[in-house]
Amino acid sequence: MAFLKPRDSHATLLSGRFTRRFSCCLGSSKKDENDAELVSRLLMEQHNPFHAMESSLQLHGISLTPNLLVETLLRLKHHSKIALSLFHYSTSLPTPPLTLPSYNLLIDTMAKVRQFDVVWQLILHMDQNHIPPTPDTFLILIRRLISAGLTRQALRAFHDIHAFSQSPLTPHHFCILLDTLCKYGYVKLAVDVFNRNKHDTRFPPNSKMYTVLIYGWCKLGKLDTARKFLNEMKERRLEPNVVTYNVLLNGVCRRVSLHPDERFERTIRNAEKVFDEMRSSGIEPDVTSFSIVLHVYSRAHKPQLCLDKLSLMKEKGICTNVVTYTSVIKCLCSCGRLEDGEALLDEMVRNGVSPGAATYNCFFKEFRGRKDGDGALRLFKKMKDDGLCLPTSHTYGILIRMFLKLDRVGIVKEIWNDMKEMGTGPDLDLYTVLIHGLCERQSWRDACHYFVEMVENGFLPQKVTFETLYRGLIQSDMLRTWRRLKKKLDEESITFGSEFPKYHLKPYRR
Repeated sequence: MAFLKPRDSHATLLSGRFTRRFSCCLGSSKKDENDAELVSRLLMEQHNPFHAMESSLQLHGISLTPNLLVETLLRLKHHSKIALSLFHYSTSLPTPPLTLPSYNLLIDTMAKVRQFDVVWQLILHMDQNHIPPTPDTFLILIRRLISAGLTRQALRAFHDIHAFSQSPLTPHHFCILLDTLCKYGYVKLAVDVFNRNKHDTRFPPNSKMYTVLIYGWCKLGKLDTARKFLNEMKERRLEPNVVTYNVLLNGVCRRVSLHPDERFERTIRNAEKVFDEMRSSGIEPDVTSFSIVLHVYSRAHKPQLCLDKLSLMKEKGICTNVVTYTSVIKCLCSCGRLEDGEALLDEMVRNGVSPGAATYNCFFKEFRGRKDGDGALRLFKKMKDDGLCLPTSHTYGILIRMFLKLDRVGIVKEIWNDMKEMGTGPDLDLYTVLIHGLCERQSWRDACHYFVEMVENGFLPQKVTFETLYRGLIQSDMLRTWRRLKKKLDEESITFGSEFPKYHLKPYRR
């Protein structure tokens, strides 16, 4: 279908912040990107994990360079076993093209599927190959450990950095640890870590650390505690900046109920008090400050107030950004004013502000609520043709859920294939959405196909997914299909990782 015609794949795969960071490390050329695109497709389509990796590469006359390895691993970030196989092959070459960025990429890929034993082996392997891991290497692992709820292991890894890395730990690294803990809801633990290390000369408290902790308490809705940390910050003569106050402002406006109107008005009054406090400290509110209040108007479904506030920002000479426009567009869409939302979308483009995927997602959510599949496809085609931003996994998730509800499985498959072409996924969440949706439609053959594909790509199915598929097949009198599926999964569990005898790959627990 025309709307699914992919744009330039190379631009697609190199668009994310994570991708840019690693691509810039080695100054990758366009030729490296083109070669990596070919190699990654070759491996995904033809690689047999139980055959030597070199058979796939040597038959096509491919020689790995450091840049090519990095670019290829970027494209295999959703295919952990193939990525590990390619990396393992590269270690057997006479001159292994191994670099710090390639190790960091593979560590992130394996940690994402919770193969933490493999990650530790890779870190030891780095040390043996005289490529010492940096604190950033460990922070990649720590972020994945915390996201998996393994906070004790994450803290132990942080304290082990000095034993492996030649680079000293800095307050910046400590701040990233606190920030990651707070983002995943472990605020009390972050405070405990902060208090235990505040007298460590390596990590003297600074305004950024306090801002992170204030953010954590605001995220939990503990505004009084956040205020205590703000006061403690001032007592230490650490001046809060505009970011600190924006974090507090966001906490004041976050998650509060805005209905009836009395609550909305009280929230706006509290926000104005923060504005006054900022100005009394000699800090002028910035575009983020106004965008936070604008988001309150949006949540309260006050489209005219949103538009008035947007006009006021322009009159004050405040340069609006993508977040500002997205808040207003979200309000217009949720109030059913799609035409006005699209007009504002065109305006932001004319003003030189590129919309993000979140901007388009506002429209897709409204189309989903209206069950307007054709409208969603039209906008999706426009999004891809304009090329101003790329769909994210969240975008694809909205569309897949929508067309599953509309029982348009054919469109779902085309969107799924487009997502693969764009290099956006799939990940565990998208596999789960698709399989559960197919089970609801009783499309058992397709559900089994994607379930096996998910396992083969190295993703651990959630227990509820396994049980949903099992229950559906049994209730549909498809015992034979279930037995075949179970046999294949048992074989996969037994052979899982057998192509990597040097690595402690953990099979799936069911």
